Amino acid sequence: MSDVKATARMAVPDHVSRVARLRMSSLGLVSMLIIQFVLGVIYSLYGKGPTATESVGMFSSPVLALHVILFFLLVIAGLGQLIRAVGARRRLALWMSALGLLAILAAGFAGIGFIGNGDDGASLGMSLAFAVALTAYVVLIFALAPPARSSTT
Repeated sequence: MSDVKATARMAVPDHVSRVARLRMSSLGLVSMLIIQFVLGVIYSLYGKGPTATESVGMFSSPVLALHVILFFLLVIAGLGQLIRAVGARRRLALWMSALGLLAILAAGFAGIGFIGNGDDGASLGMSLAFAVALTAYVVLIFALAPPARSSTT
């Protein structure tokens, strides 16, 4: 009987730490998404935009290169987040992590379309996909928050 209690005590901190790591991972993804958005705005304001007749290379400017590199890091982090969500066995975490990763990928594909011809629809697609990904990970930050401790006075 004592083995069962010991196992139960060890399982609770492990599950709690998995949820805490998932929450911190969500916070990291939100931070990365905000940096990605800022880089996109900087390039949009100060970079040489593609036109219908002239495309822009992915690494044609330092800001755009950072933007592209951060996209790949976001995909890796999003995959890690999804794996953590599977391990945490939380349905909301799993769905929001999957939605966030899909939105990151959608923004990347819209970005590929944008650098090809500067299409306004692709730019809109990037920003809408960013908003969906950001919302998914912010929901996780709040949904996975530890319960508030009640003060005993």
